[in-house]
Amino acid sequence: QVQLVESGGGLVQPGGSLRLSCAASGSIFRFHVMGWYRQAPGKQRELVARISRGSVTYYADSVKGRFTISRDNAKNTVLLEMNSLKPDDTAVYYCNSFPAGWDWGQGTQVAVSS
Repeated sequence: QVQLVESGGGLVQPGGSLRLSCAASGSIFRFHVMGWYRQAPGKQRELVARISRGSVTYYADSVKGRFTISRDNAKNTVLLEMNSLKPDDTAVYYCNSFPAGWDWGQGTQVAVSS
């Protein structure tokens, strides 16, 4: 079973930036499409971005042009660079395969507020 550990969240002002990191255990990571998801209070978890084994990317319309997903298969990590953050980006952010097939990690909290 793959274990996922997210980090890098925090409190940031509107317009600010954060870089999230996801570390995955196990060698099967490199064979999977990986995604970043988020869940805001009172809302369902949603896909934010995903990246294929060959680094082809997809972004939700709400983050397109502001977020960048990348992966390092040698290090079993997936990154999410978030710029021009908005209050609507406030959520707990998680990584998982796409579609999500592993146990969820604890996530990392992102709060965007002035």
